[in-house]
Amino acid sequence: MIRNPAVAGQFYPLSKDVLVEQIKECIQINDKKEVEKQDVLGVLSPHAGYIYSGKVAGKTLSMIKRADSFVIIGPNHTGLGKDFSIMKEGIWRTPLGEVRVDNLLAKEILLNSKNLSEDPTSHKYEHSIEVQIPFLQMLFKDFQMVPITIKHYIPEKNFLLICEEIGRGIANAIKKVGEKVVIIASSDLTHYEPQAYANKNDNIALNAILELNPEKLFKEVKEREISMCGFGPVAIMLFASKELGAKKSLLVEYMTSGDVTGDFSQVVGYGGIIIW
Repeated sequence: MIRNPAVAGQFYPLSKDVLVEQIKECIQINDKKEVEKQDVLGVLSPHAGYIYSGKVAGKTLSMIKRADSFVIIGPNHTGLGKDFSIMKEGIWRTPLGEVRVDNLLAKEILLNSKNLSEDPTSHKYEHSIEVQIPFLQMLFKDFQMVPITIKHYIPEKNFLLICEEIGRGIANAIKKVGEKVVIIASSDLTHYEPQAYANKNDNIALNAILELNPEKLFKEVKEREISMCGFGPVAIMLFASKELGAKKSLLVEYMTSGDVTGDFSQVVGYGGIIIW
């Protein structure tokens, strides 16, 4: 199966040359100073249009030292397909070229998780995974990927247990295939709230992630009604990273759409975190 770009020309430029220049602008923050890249296990990266969250995504993803493959987990905004969906094979196209689905790793993840289902439908128009790929194409010469989408559920115990099961399944699969794999959780933070409100709640959510504490993340999102779209993918990434031995974390960047537009009345929050 060939998965053609669904949001090129909307979330990021359709023109290859224009896209290259925009990504260069987003990642050049790290090129201007000495930045210690890490053997990253897990990442939080935003997925809005590049003019809004591109600098956060670019700065964060450029801190990854190396990877053979990426497991990219994003929320399912479209509502299409299975609740917990993985693509086992295929090619994803962007204006920068093609990326092959890591069939070996994807099959192993499926074998290790009873909750995931193979379903290309849920990936057909979803942007949360797609927008990560051009950054990776600019930063890494050869890599494969495994796309996973998670529908938006209330952050309750049963959903948390499913996220834990999927996370452990991903970690066990990574251990078996022996590749250098980075797990990217694609998520924006607070949606369409005043800047001060977003800053407060986003700080709480980001601290839970930095503590490598998915249980706390779910608790805070539920009790404070934080409109974070990818808390499920983030929880899966945290469970998997901890199973793989994660001990450290770093908040690379945080900003809101208001920092770009100057309108602070209704903002969306964007955070970038690496875990190793």
